[in-house]
Amino acid sequence: MGDASVYNGVGRRPLISTRKTVHISMLVFALLLPFLTWIEAVGAALVALLFNLLILPRLGLDLGKRVVDASGESRPLAWTGIVAYPVSVLVLILLFGRRMEVVGAVWAIMALGDGFASIAGESLRGPAVPWNSAKTWSGFFAFVAAGTAGSFLLGSWISPSLPELKVLLICAATATVGAVVETLPIGLDDNISVPLICGGFMYCALLMQRSAVESNLPYLGVRVVLAVAINGVFALVALALRTVNRSGAMIGFLMGATIYMGYGYKSFLVLMAFFVLGTVATRLGYTRKAAMGVAEGRKGARSWREATANTLAAAFFSILVITTHYEAAFLAALIAALAEAAGDTISSEIGQWLSGRAYLITTFKPVPAGLDGGVSLVGTLAGVGASAAVVAVGYLLGLCQPGTAIVAFVAAGAGNLVDSYLGATIERRGLVGNGIVNFAGTSFAGGLALGLLLTLHLV
Repeated sequence: MGDASVYNGVGRRPLISTRKTVHISMLVFALLLPFLTWIEAVGAALVALLFNLLILPRLGLDLGKRVVDASGESRPLAWTGIVAYPVSVLVLILLFGRRMEVVGAVWAIMALGDGFASIAGESLRGPAVPWNSAKTWSGFFAFVAAGTAGSFLLGSWISPSLPELKVLLICAATATVGAVVETLPIGLDDNISVPLICGGFMYCALLMQRSAVESNLPYLGVRVVLAVAINGVFALVALALRTVNRSGAMIGFLMGATIYMGYGYKSFLVLMAFFVLGTVATRLGYTRKAAMGVAEGRKGARSWREATANTLAAAFFSILVITTHYEAAFLAALIAALAEAAGDTISSEIGQWLSGRAYLITTFKPVPAGLDGGVSLVGTLAGVGASAAVVAVGYLLGLCQPGTAIVAFVAAGAGNLVDSYLGATIERRGLVGNGIVNFAGTSFAGGLALGLLLTLHLV
C-alpha cells in the first residue's frame, strides 16, 4: 500500500503527514508577528497563500488527505487543507489584527494541536471519544497539551506584557475548545472551523478582568439562586407541555441559567421572547407541515441539539457581560444572537406553513419549502419581524440604547443570511448538520454586533 493515510491492516501512514509538516513549518513565520504592521502581516499571509497555490503543487509532494475506500485501497482527497490553512491565517489577521497575540496563539493551536493529535492518535490509539469513533482520547489530550504549550509560548512572545497566568489559563481553555471542535464529526475542514471558533473565543476571553467580576459580586449571590429556581420551573413546565424533550429541558435549564446570570431577569426575558416566538411558530400549521414532511420531529419538541445550537452563543456572551468592562457591547451581542435565532426559527416555520414554494438563496431557483437554504417572502418577513421583536424587548428593558439596538438588529439579519447561505451550500452537501449551521448563524450575529460596536467605538 505504500504511504497509506489511514491504518488499514497492511500499512500505516507516517506519524505526521507531509501536509501537516508544511503547516507546522509555516508556524516559524508567526514569530515575525511582533515586528509586522497589520498591513505587512496581511501581505505575508497573502504571499503564503500564493506559495501554497502556485509553488507547492509543482514540488510533487503528497499534500492531500487520504481515505481508505470499501475495497481497502487508499485514495487521495482534494488538498483543500493546504489552501484553507493560509486562508485561515489571513482571516485571523483581518479579524484580530489589533490583537496579534490572538493570531499567533490560534495559529499555534492550528499547527501544533492538530499535528500532535495525529501523532498521538496514530501511535497510542486507545479509546475513542464518545461523539466521534474516528477520534481518540489520546489525540484529544495531545491536541490540548501541544496547543496550550504552543499558544502560550507564541502569545507571550508577541505580547510579553500580558499576565502570564491569565495567558496560560486562556490558552489552555482555547486549546480545549479547539480540541472539541477538531473532533466533531463534521465534514468541514478543521483548518476553517478551529481557527474561527478559537479566535473568537480567545479574543473575548482576553477581555475578562477580575475587577469586572468583583464589581458584579454583590448581585451574583441572589442572581444564582433566582437563575436556578426560575429556570428549573420553566424547564419542568416546558417538559410538561412537550415543547422540549428531556435532553432539551436539561440543556435549556443550563443555558437559561447562564443567560439569567448576565443581567438577571432582563436578559432572561429576552431569551423567553425567543422561546415563546419559536414555540408558537412551531405549533402553527403543524399538521400541514407534517403532511408536507417538513415539520420538526417529536411533534415539535426541541432536543439538546436545538437548545445548544440556538442559545450557546448567547450564553457565552452572557458570561462576558459580567466578566468584562464591555457590558453594553456584550449585551448587544447577546440580543443579536437571540434575535438571529428567533428570525431563523420563525422564518423557517412560517415559511413552511404559509408558502409551498421557496427560492434557493444562492441561485434564487424555485425549490420546495423546507429545503436547506430555501427562503420565501412570507417567511423572510416573519423572520425580520421576529428579530425586531426580540431586539425591541431588549431595548424596552433598557439593555441597549437606540444605536446599539439598530446594530443588534442589523447583525441578526446578517446572521440569518449566513445561516441560509450555509444551509444552501455545506449543509446540503452533508458536510455539517442543521445544528452547526444554526450555531454559526447565532455566533456570527453576536460576533458582528460585538465587532461593529467595539471597532466603531459605539459603546
